[in-house]
Amino acid sequence: MPDLSIIVTASTVVAVVGIAIGVLLPALAMGRAISAALDALARQPEAESSIMRTLFIGLAMIESLAIYVLVVVLIVLFRNPLLEYLLP
Repeated sequence: MPDLSIIVTASTVVAVVGIAIGVLLPALAMGRAISAALDALARQPEAESSIMRTLFIGLAMIESLAIYVLVVVLIVLFRNPLLEYLLP
């Protein structure tokens, strides 16, 4: 029987790196989207409702990426599919 502590440790490290990247990139995208929306509002204040509606839909889509990453990381941490192949 192989040593499971190496597999568990490796999957934990990969999960931590995955959640770090999976949260960092959507956060940067949100900041960029908000910055662009504020720039557009400064240029065309009369289009506020259209810009804000599009901004909120875009932010929801970006946030869903971070939630998907969280779900995958939790699956790897608590229901590691690699352990099925290693256990007799």
